[in-house]
Amino acid sequence: MQARFHDAWAKLPASLQAALEPILSANDFPAMLTAEQVKTVMSISGLDDSALAFALLPLAAACALTPVSHFKVGAIARGISGTLYFGANMEFSGTPLQQTIHAEQCAVTHAWLRNEASLVSITVNYTPCGHCRQFMNELNSGTDLHIHLPGRPASTLGQYLPDSFGPKDLDITTLLMDPVDHGYKIAETDALTQAALDGANHSHAPYSQSHSGVALETADGTIYAGRYAENAAFNPSLPPLQAALIMTNLAGKDCGAIRRAVLVEGSQPMLTQWDATKATLAALGCSDVKHVTF
Repeated sequence: MQARFHDAWAKLPASLQAALEPILSANDFPAMLTAEQVKTVMSISGLDDSALAFALLPLAAACALTPVSHFKVGAIARGISGTLYFGANMEFSGTPLQQTIHAEQCAVTHAWLRNEASLVSITVNYTPCGHCRQFMNELNSGTDLHIHLPGRPASTLGQYLPDSFGPKDLDITTLLMDPVDHGYKIAETDALTQAALDGANHSHAPYSQSHSGVALETADGTIYAGRYAENAAFNPSLPPLQAALIMTNLAGKDCGAIRRAVLVEGSQPMLTQWDATKATLAALGCSDVKHVTF
């Protein structure tokens, strides 16, 4: 079991420990439970799906990176497939606070990058901030997304975000988590660049059309890719680097041990991810950053 889970694991009920042990004991545990694993865990632990999501929150929060706030937030996103995806807040020393990733953004993006078709609910240990409510309003589940918080009845995103402004107000019909493939091609064929290109081809940028993707190579040679997720309110947009860092962190890898990185975007985009990507990676100790355009 990854060391970061030890403290949270020790506080779980014995029945839940027994149910989760075969899953979490793997050092490559991907911070998610498949639909089949969820069924098995519920059967052994006696928890229903809602109670299980709440019980998993301490494990999700254990994935948080909080060098600035020292305040850990965990989130569990439930896909329409029945899979549960962990999420946690992530902060990076030496970068502007705008580079921070919120737990809800992390869980949603985790599900999206694993090609989940849609989300049914999100469970979080603290009330979603306005930034996250707006971010989630971009999803194809819309304001029907269920929000679960400790000690409160389940509510919908629409109840937490009344009179919302979102993609439908701008006549956008392809929503976050809808399947897309933009069909961009580049000449470079190395695996890292191709992973970044795949991210760009599946990115969500209906407002600027500035599709982009980032791929990171860690010290052990593993590649983690991310996609740009744009938002109708602009500021809650999640850069592709942050999406790739989400996958790196949730896999249990050190975000400060990235060996190489590639950003792929258009040659003349309305907006570019290059400066922010390069600066954030420099703060994380990675200077080998390549910029490839289509």
